[in-house]
Amino acid sequence: MSGSVNYLTSLFSASFGSGDPILNAIYGTGGQSAASSGQTPVQALTSAEQNETKDVKLTAAQPDVQRAITAFTKAVNGATSVKQLLANPAVMNVILTAAGMTDQIGYTALATQALTSNLSNPNSLANQLTDTRWKTLAQQYNFATNGLKSIQTPAAIASIAQSYAQATWQTQQDAVTPGLSNALSFRASASTITSVDQILGNPTMRTVVTTALGIPEQIAFQSLAAQEKAISSQVDISKFKDPKYVENFVQRYLIANSANAASSSTTTPDLTTLAVQSGGFLA
Repeated sequence: MSGSVNYLTSLFSASFGSGDPILNAIYGTGGQSAASSGQTPVQALTSAEQNETKDVKLTAAQPDVQRAITAFTKAVNGATSVKQLLANPAVMNVILTAAGMTDQIGYTALATQALTSNLSNPNSLANQLTDTRWKTLAQQYNFATNGLKSIQTPAAIASIAQSYAQATWQTQQDAVTPGLSNALSFRASASTITSVDQILGNPTMRTVVTTALGIPEQIAFQSLAAQEKAISSQVDISKFKDPKYVENFVQRYLIANSANAASSSTTTPDLTTLAVQSGGFLA
């Protein structure tokens, strides 16, 4: 598997156009990625980028999205304390989805403690959690200092609603090409990366970077220093400030992710299966 991924990622230095014959040959004949639309992963990314503004508006108009935003807005405007606000499932659904943290929905106690952390205290929960998304979100709202002031304004509510629609749209893109949501999220936030630890502490960033670089998942069982070296030895994170580099990097991720998916779906029949298929049997 690693050989095929390394071969594919070696193509990264070439120019990947949407009509690249190599990619069409690899992905255009029934592969899992973008199979329903017949697109290569890179073509799916290009299409999503080109239609993003229009499609996010359409997503915002979807009935379920509008219901979520209506419930969120009502809860925010009616809240009298941060604790009451964060105890409301409608609020946590929108806030966490908008932040790309749907995997944390349901952890109300953790969310409340993290989002109300005193960020000036290095021992506060948000500063201690390895998942750096909590600290980023706590900084965004700064409930510990501002209370409800940072969220109970029409501008804040509108901004969160837009982010919610954006995140919902991104998630839906995985139905087109697996991993496309991660690619779009990484593309939008890559310029904020300032350290390897930030990458390791953010599940989306970690997935995109390690997959693109061909770093196996088992690296997570090694020491933090080993994980940091595995990434820093292969990529200069300052390059994530360059939009063109980021675009090429997410293309590289999608290609590797598609190759991994195709490989994992191809299993070698065991001896019993081979015997049955050949009309024989095993004693």
